[in-house]
Amino acid sequence: MTLSNFDKDQRRILRELRKAGPLPRTVLAARLEMSGAALTRFSREMLSLGVVEEVPDIGAAGRGRPAIPLRLAAGGGYAVGATAHKGLLDIALVDFAGNPIATHRETTEPIDPRQFARRVRRLTHDLVDRHGLLGQRMLGMGVAVPGPALSPDGERWSVVHEMPGWRDAPLGEIFRAELGWSLWIENDANAAAIAEFYMGGLLQDFSTVVVLLLGFGIGAGVIVDGRLMRGQFGVAGEIGCLFPGERPRPSPLDLLSTLNASGCALSSITDIDIHSESQRATITEWMDRAASQLEVVVNTAFSWFDPGAIVLAGTIPVEILQGLSDRLQSRDLVNTVHDRRPPVRISGLRGSPITLGAALLPIEAVSALV
Repeated sequence: MTLSNFDKDQRRILRELRKAGPLPRTVLAARLEMSGAALTRFSREMLSLGVVEEVPDIGAAGRGRPAIPLRLAAGGGYAVGATAHKGLLDIALVDFAGNPIATHRETTEPIDPRQFARRVRRLTHDLVDRHGLLGQRMLGMGVAVPGPALSPDGERWSVVHEMPGWRDAPLGEIFRAELGWSLWIENDANAAAIAEFYMGGLLQDFSTVVVLLLGFGIGAGVIVDGRLMRGQFGVAGEIGCLFPGERPRPSPLDLLSTLNASGCALSSITDIDIHSESQRATITEWMDRAASQLEVVVNTAFSWFDPGAIVLAGTIPVEILQGLSDRLQSRDLVNTVHDRRPPVRISGLRGSPITLGAALLPIEAVSALV
């Protein structure tokens, strides 16, 4: 048996362990409404494949042999995530339990998809060698792109114009030819939502979350009842259409343009610095305006989806994300029963949620129920 041949019950076991952490077999069987014999049979197969493991006995007190919990095995495999921004290339490796192994970020000139794939392949081989992963199970690679899918098969994407050669290119074909690994391609906001849900401490407390990503532009990833919501044509969360590109919008590129118009000669989002005396006043004014624009997004998301959390994430400095969150929380946002208001927070992830989410795509696919 291979991981791709797991049946629905084995996938349910993986999802429950990912959500709840280590669980004794009896508790796990009860949660899944599965017989003890079936759980034992399934777990035996999964133990042999190395995707779950027994928690080491740490000398639990009490009479008799204590129940030994099962948990996801970090060594069950690893996956790679990659994404390209304007002037940046990001890579992340995560293990089967969803823990980051290594990340890499570098500045780069604009590169086309084939150059991107070749560079990612070389960097990944270096990281795998450096972290002793040679010979371990490689689950595949996820690539996050800024823009919605153009084709139902997810091969062609409406990538932003700032990445020449990407829009409407056969990305799946190009990446598979250059990389030779199992491949997943996903919108950057959806990838960020997956990272926040699984790695940002949300999975244990919430089933429904909305992630507002301030990336190239502005987008949203929505997870409802534990599953990513893509919509009829795969463009759910494309909230950028609410803010036409020829007008001011609450995006990092808009902030960069605003700073340049004020006399700050900046070439990249990475140059934005709220502590800079020359930038501070402009950034503050931009945050006031952007928070007003985001207010309708937050209220609408809260009204439609009833999320347990609305998360602000992105490529701009965390102080700016916090400033936006503080401004939103101080506004007269909508409320529902018990005077519940939109619970806005900022991302607590270290590293790019986009790239980490891309790395989780092959792992999430192993336990996907559909």
